[in-house]
Parts: sequence; C-alpha cells; structure tokens
Amino acid sequence: MLPADTKGSNARSRRDVLRVSGLAILTAAGGLKIGRAFAEEAAPPQITIAIIGDANTGTWASLRASVTGRPLDAELGTKVIWQPGFTASLPVMEAVRAGGVDFTFATATAIVNAVGAGVPIVPLAAFPLPVDEVDLIVAANSPIKSAADLKGKKVAHQNGTTGTYSLIKFLESGGLRLPDVQAVSLSGADAFTAFAQGSVDAWIHWQPATALALAKLGEKARVLPGVKTYDYAFYVAHPKLAEKHTVAAAKLVRSIRDTQAYINAHPDETVALWASKGGFAPNSPEQSVYRQLIIDKRLSESPAAGLGPVDAAAAASTQDLADNFQALGVLPNKVDVRAFLLSPRFDQIKSIVAAELGA
Repeated sequence: MLPADTKGSNARSRRDVLRVSGLAILTAAGGLKIGRAFAEEAAPPQITIAIIGDANTGTWASLRASVTGRPLDAELGTKVIWQPGFTASLPVMEAVRAGGVDFTFATATAIVNAVGAGVPIVPLAAFPLPVDEVDLIVAANSPIKSAADLKGKKVAHQNGTTGTYSLIKFLESGGLRLPDVQAVSLSGADAFTAFAQGSVDAWIHWQPATALALAKLGEKARVLPGVKTYDYAFYVAHPKLAEKHTVAAAKLVRSIRDTQAYINAHPDETVALWASKGGFAPNSPEQSVYRQLIIDKRLSESPAAGLGPVDAAAAASTQDLADNFQALGVLPNKVDVRAFLLSPRFDQIKSIVAAELGA
C-alpha cells in the first residue's frame, strides 16, 4: 500500500494544480461561467458502478479494497454502489440505458453496439487492450497449425466481442473470412466445456479464461501463434453523471488509473488480496495463473495504468471494428462511431478528465 502521508498528499497537490489548469482551459473555451460551474460542482448523491463478474478479482476488487490508500467514497465525496454480476460489457449497456448504472468499463464492441442503439453514454477515457490478451487454442494433436487450416472447422467464440474481432483479423491473415469457418457463439464457460469435450475444433477467448483453461488442460491443448488483440477498451458514464458531475467522474477515472498502476507494480500483494476476497483459493494454480497474467500485463485492464482521454487512435480502431462487424452481419447497420467518440460536445468533459489524469 502506498504511504498516505507522502504519495497521497503529493498526488492530491498535483491533481489540484491540474484541475485548476483544466478549469482554465474551459474558461478560455467557453467563458468564466463554465469554469466556475465545474469548480463549484456538487458531488452526486451516489454513483452506481457496473461490475463484470463477481468483483473478487480485477481492478474493481483492488479499488474496493483501497489499495492506494484512498477509499473511493471519500475520494469522490459520495456513496459508491457496486453492481456486480454482469457477464460482459454488452449487457451493461442495457442497464445504462435503463438508468440503473452510472459508470462502467466497456469494450469497443459494447461501445459500437451502444452507439448504434442510441444508448446514452459519454466516453471518458480509453486504452488499447493488451495485444496478446486473446488466445486461440486447439487440441495438442490437432492438424490445425495456421489460420488457413481453420477453413470449415468449428470455432467457438462469444459473438460480437473482442474474441470475434480477433478471430476476424486472424482469419484474414490466412486469406479467410468469418463465413469460411463454422463459428459457434458460446460463453467462456460453455466454450471451455465444448472444447474440452471435443465438440469444437478451436476456441478463441480473452484472459483469464484461456490461461486458466490451458492450466487445466495441460498437454492436451496448445495455442496457435499469430493471434492478436486489436481493439480498445473504454470507461464510459451515463450523461447524468458525466455532464452534471464531471469532476466526480474524472476523479473516478483517475482512481482506476492509479489502482491499476498499483496492481501492475504489486503482483504478489494483488493476488493475495484477490484470494482473500474469494476470487480463487489461496496458493492455488489459479492464483499462479493470475499472478503471471499481471506480470505479463495480459489482463484486459492491465494497460489502464496508462489511461488517457479518448483520442483519434481509439476512435479509428473502433470504427474499423464497427465496419468489419457490419460487413459480416454482426451489426445490422453501419455505425459512425468515430464521429461519436470525437464529437465536440464531449470536449469540455474531455478537458476535465485530461486535467485529472495529467494528460
């Protein structure tokens, strides 16, 4: 844990300066009235954060445990409500639409679907997913050696996710398209069962699912080389938080960034904490897998230590994903997600987030 009397006070002092700088930017762009509005902004009555999974591992588990020495409720000046149990970031978007969630992690696929469906979200920050976050695994004795060998084979993936996008790109490297394989949409747990039973020829998914699967399967499975992750991840908020309580939303983004930096720097302490929270049994094979994923920075949130405002690179990457999904029928219509992510209406909010992050 970081010493509160040294790093905590210095960090707060620096953030105060940055926040003033951000307000000055707003004043220059939109007048003194806008700057004062942010400076005098009241904290929201509460913030509901969506959690994918059970929150016993990952950034949220460490954030809830205040590993940086700054309890989130005190940092934000409001009550934080944690809403766990979501299976992926796509279902979270419906909760955002219904007004039950104020803030969430979201993959690029979730962003594209949300924009296409008119879900009210405000993009606050983004980061590229780890390039090696996704694995495509086959049986150890499988004749499949390359992307071209997947033609006509049954490949399990969770439709419309990062796994789907990585599969599309990998198939392209072998001169194939998604219709050239028998793509079977299954959740991570169901896909593992299908693969272990030999019902599918290959399975593509992200961490920690495939790393845990490989640990269980041992010499019965292997990873195909050349599979990469191409898309970005985002933190987004409902407009009622992002527009009315921008400073609180920016503080939350910065708290996530700082927590992930702690995780990356303290793998042993982190997995011990997650084990104590029930994420896995202490000193178990699962704990070893998570520890290595932290060291290798292969978990989805690992690059969030370098979290920054949404930029042109994030927008361009997400537009490419949207175009691919639309061309293959994964999305029913073309979505101009680039224009949405870079819309000038988010500029003031982006300035506050940038100031909080020191970006």
